[in-house]
Amino acid sequence: MRKVKDGPVSQAPADAPTPGMSKSARMWRRLRDNHPFLIMIFPAVLIVFLFNYLPIYGVLIAFQDFMPGDPIFGEYTQWVGFKNFTRFFTDVQFWPLMKNTFLLCIIGFVIGFPLPIIISLMLNAMKSKRMSKVLQTIFNGPHFISLVVLVGMLTLFFGRYGLVNNIAAHFGGERVSYFLESSAFRPLYILSSNWQDFGWSAIIYIAALSNVDLGQHEAAILDGASRFQRVIHVDLPAIMPMISVMLIMSIGGLMGVGYEKVLLMMTDGNLEVSEIIATYVYKQGLTGVPNQSYATAIGLFNSIINVILLIIANTTSKKFSENSLW
Repeated sequence: MRKVKDGPVSQAPADAPTPGMSKSARMWRRLRDNHPFLIMIFPAVLIVFLFNYLPIYGVLIAFQDFMPGDPIFGEYTQWVGFKNFTRFFTDVQFWPLMKNTFLLCIIGFVIGFPLPIIISLMLNAMKSKRMSKVLQTIFNGPHFISLVVLVGMLTLFFGRYGLVNNIAAHFGGERVSYFLESSAFRPLYILSSNWQDFGWSAIIYIAALSNVDLGQHEAAILDGASRFQRVIHVDLPAIMPMISVMLIMSIGGLMGVGYEKVLLMMTDGNLEVSEIIATYVYKQGLTGVPNQSYATAIGLFNSIINVILLIIANTTSKKFSENSLW
């Protein structure tokens, strides 16, 4: 008689396919086994479909001579092809709008993308975890300040009779209204945006750092590595896949700066640098005599640029590393 060796009995996973099971049967089995998770995710999928995918047919307005109240599909719909796009490309404001949008986005990206990574690494490396939690809470606080309140705070600090000017006047300096200075618009916008969002953006990196194997840190300590060396050679490589994915997504939305805060900070004095594509679309589509076809064409052009940037960033990341969105 042969002896049976003692040891754990290997079992097939519950969702492992049964030999001879058809492809459709396997699919229904997966749906049955995962139905609680599918029910949980269904509301989110429904919201994304209703508010992000269903309205996509509205981009057809960009190829029409559309007036508010006209049907998108109808007997009297006037199709004009690429006339609205040609009008935008030949507009005297085309290059200033592109320049202002690009500079505002690229400078904000260069400053704002690495900042959450640095903050998350610093918080994770702190010896006092309680102090780390306190600082993280402080850094997250500005994210919950509304844009209207934030611009009001900027006015209190940098307005003509704000704190900065009051201090300058006290020491004999001249008062300067920074909101009327075109050279001050981009620094105020970019630095205030990064101050508001860097703590919130660091959360995802802090979560990734919590999964770093402590054994690697212990081995590095035994090898004589300093705290800074452990951050560079252990923590940073551990979150590099997450950094790559976030970089791709950030580049994909590079030209997607919103119009709300820019409009709140816009004045006649800084109009030459504060007028961007998003504010131009808002003014053309919703103010004065609305030209929604023209505004839709401009918005579609901006979205196409973002899609192209996303594809380039994903292809480059896939070529030089193993991390990509698809």
